[in-house]
Amino acid sequence: MVNTQLPNLTPQTDKHKVVIIGGGFGGLYAAKTLGKYEAAVDVTLIDKRNFHLFQPLLYQVATGTLSPADIASPLRGVLSGNKNTHVLLDEVVDIDPDSKTVVMNEGIVNYDSLIVATGVSHHYFGNDHWKPYAPGLKTVEDALEIRHRIFMAFEAAEKETDPALQQAWLTFVIVGGGPTGVELAGAIAEIAYSVLKKDFRKIDTTRARIILLEGMDRVLPPYDPSLSAKAQKSLENLGVQVQTKSLVTNIEDHLVTFKQGDDQCEIAAKTIVWAAGVKASGMSKVLEDRLSATLDRAGRVIVEPNLSVAGYPDVFVIGDLANFPHQNERPLPGVAPVAMQEGEYVAKLIKQRVNGQEMAPFRYMELGSLAVIGQNAAVVDLGFVKFSGFLAWLIWIFAHVYYLIEFDNKMVVMLQWGWNYFTRGRGARLITGEKDLVSGFKLYQEAADKETKVNIKVEA
Repeated sequence: MVNTQLPNLTPQTDKHKVVIIGGGFGGLYAAKTLGKYEAAVDVTLIDKRNFHLFQPLLYQVATGTLSPADIASPLRGVLSGNKNTHVLLDEVVDIDPDSKTVVMNEGIVNYDSLIVATGVSHHYFGNDHWKPYAPGLKTVEDALEIRHRIFMAFEAAEKETDPALQQAWLTFVIVGGGPTGVELAGAIAEIAYSVLKKDFRKIDTTRARIILLEGMDRVLPPYDPSLSAKAQKSLENLGVQVQTKSLVTNIEDHLVTFKQGDDQCEIAAKTIVWAAGVKASGMSKVLEDRLSATLDRAGRVIVEPNLSVAGYPDVFVIGDLANFPHQNERPLPGVAPVAMQEGEYVAKLIKQRVNGQEMAPFRYMELGSLAVIGQNAAVVDLGFVKFSGFLAWLIWIFAHVYYLIEFDNKMVVMLQWGWNYFTRGRGARLITGEKDLVSGFKLYQEAADKETKVNIKVEA
């Protein structure tokens, strides 16, 4: 039952009303496409953030290469040219399919077509108590927290007198060998072995250990095995210790425990980053309860061939929240190009329906896979050709700049990358927040005061 005391914020128009929940790649591309159909539809985009975040470059914020504003664009600014689009800053808490109403914290909106694109969050596989020790990387706040921990570790090591604890400060563990884990490991290695090596007087930052743990038998499991092998070789050339077939069993008190076969290993590390899994946002549970949507093990909604929810042809789920099992042998990957194409498809489908027509089922056009390891090192799989190295790195750069939303972001990022390339600098390596600085040191010192296990069974 909808709370009738909440204000109804539905635009007063006779046009077909489209509500989009989420301003990520899927939601934003749907809104931009629907903006072309001003005469046919009226659009309301709801997001609890007032900006679109370019998540593929979030790891560069976490490692001090870019600032948050470089990869974020205000939604109102991006959509200001769409005269039929209304942007609401709020959080959706419920959906009533009978009255076709979206319920927010501070209002309700009626819809004729609904697009849900709220994405995913971190998945600790039932071990959410690991989160304080090993943050994931999905939001700006996550990136700033990880950046804080990375650069604070070097500062704490500079003041540490105990050699074992100093090495623990200089040990960085990344759990998960997918694209995010690989990119983070490579970036942290460049920080330790290149960017900071002349900045400290007491510690030798090149003694830092960057350890990447992956449960499968190779990094970048979705990629071609040859590219996975090249990516691992590139990481090892940077100084990263890659440990495959390594299943993390516990994280506590800055100690990572994992299994390799029958062997149990421990690593004392003050900085741990989680990049091993994702789970659907809370909207998937709402869709399950209200629309009897079918969810997969990660909580993603299994959608119809036209991306609608079974039994509700007017409700669509796109982007990372959607499990699309109707193409190839496995669901489509949770990457930006998939969300972009799904957003554009649903927008065109809605326009066709308004005109009394239908469209063929959604078909994803594979544009290739890219992952960067470090400066001059990346892997690219375009389907018809696979390669790595400097050329792959250049393609990765131009692909990411191309998909940045605003022109000024493109220019700033290109200039920053150009400067960093020649100076080996990281201009955004700031430890921000006086309160966070103090509480962070207190947390770390309390852990350091405990007896720390340094029985590291990974070869240096």
